[in-house]
Amino acid sequence: MSNAPQVDIDAAAFWQDPYPALAAMRRDHPIAYVPQLGATLFTRRAHIVELEKLTEVFSSHQPQGLMNRLMGHNMMRKDGAEHIAERKLMLAALGPQPVRAHWEAIFRTDTARVLDALAPRRQADLIAAYAMPVSADALRALTGLTHMRWQDMDAWSQAMIDGIANYAGDPAIEARCHAATAGIDACISERMPDLARAPDQSLLSVMLRAGLPEASVRANIKLSISGGQNEPRDAIAGAVWTLLSHPEALARVLRGDVPWRRVFDEYVRWISPIAMSPRRVAQRYSVDDVVLEAEDRVFFMFGSANRDEAFFDDPDRFDLDRRDSSAHIAFGAGPHYCAGAAASKALIAEVALPAVFERLPGLRLAPDAAVRFGGWAFRGPLSLPVVWG
Repeated sequence: MSNAPQVDIDAAAFWQDPYPALAAMRRDHPIAYVPQLGATLFTRRAHIVELEKLTEVFSSHQPQGLMNRLMGHNMMRKDGAEHIAERKLMLAALGPQPVRAHWEAIFRTDTARVLDALAPRRQADLIAAYAMPVSADALRALTGLTHMRWQDMDAWSQAMIDGIANYAGDPAIEARCHAATAGIDACISERMPDLARAPDQSLLSVMLRAGLPEASVRANIKLSISGGQNEPRDAIAGAVWTLLSHPEALARVLRGDVPWRRVFDEYVRWISPIAMSPRRVAQRYSVDDVVLEAEDRVFFMFGSANRDEAFFDDPDRFDLDRRDSSAHIAFGAGPHYCAGAAASKALIAEVALPAVFERLPGLRLAPDAAVRFGGWAFRGPLSLPVVWG
């Protein structure tokens, strides 16, 4: 185990709001062993940006890790040539060029359909009624699992997210994760013959045509679903809540004074939907005065780095005039930078956020709405009651 200073946390309070504890760690013990999480946490941006690139030390290959055990050995848990080869396939399906040329139009069509059904209602929980189906419809198209219900996409994604963050070993959470992965495997098996007959631009089709081993295909589809549903879902809902809670900022955006992409960048800096990435220490290594031992578990705390006072001025404030918002590392900072980042940015900033304010005029928080956020590894609002018209 590392000789990092030990910092104890209240696990429940950390789930409700990790930022005060993370700020204290950045100030007093930027590299800290947290026994409640069983890991050494890196909380400063400079450390994370530098060390995430040292894959020979901070390895993504974690044979006994929760993701490998529950979801299969995907590209996120590989380093070097093996990771690069699978990443190229991901980018062939999800990179900036295919997003602009193909996927963005599909996002617009699917989002308009959700809003057509939603607009007459005049009130809703915007997470369940908008952010969930919009994110899930996009992911159904991107993965190629178009026959999956959006409700299953969201539920199974959440079950996997809960499973791979289940460091306390709750057997009920693990069982739900296994049920979700079984459901996804069944959908993949059902879809594979169709794509063999009629290939398309989806991730499943691209990987199958490239001859990737089936186990890797299945693992990478599960990876895409685990992060590809909750991140845009939580960012859409969270950014809407943020703008509704900052009416002057919303007015500037709606006038066209501030681009939607800046809203996206500042939101995911301020509240990072995916706020942590784990690593296995592959060899003994020293950082400052801390010695890490081989097989130690390390958490790179992206959400903490995005509020690092050494890099961002007044980082706890949502500020659309912040010129360095795009320097966030919400998608990572090294070779494992999220392969779905282009799709996420397009879906949220170019489609989902402008569309919801255009189609639901007078959108506002419901009277007496109490919006709570939750999570420290994955973070977002738990409900978002709104009215419009």
